[in-house]
Amino acid sequence: MASAQAAGDGDARVALRAAAELRRTSERMEAQLVRRARNQGLSWAEVAAQLGVSKQAVHHKHRGRGLLGTGREP
Repeated sequence: MASAQAAGDGDARVALRAAAELRRTSERMEAQLVRRARNQGLSWAEVAAQLGVSKQAVHHKHRGRGLLGTGREP
């Protein structure tokens, strides 16, 4: 991945931009996977356990996105 390689770049500006892009990509992926898990019936506790965070943390971060990412909880 170009961003991962750029994060090791000697130019701090290039490396910081790459780190920011990696973070955005990771956040998008996590949101998609949490939605998928919830759509497949996993509880907030199960999702949290897989992510290695508390149930409260994952619920706070991803609540309100609802099933299929509609922004509504069922």
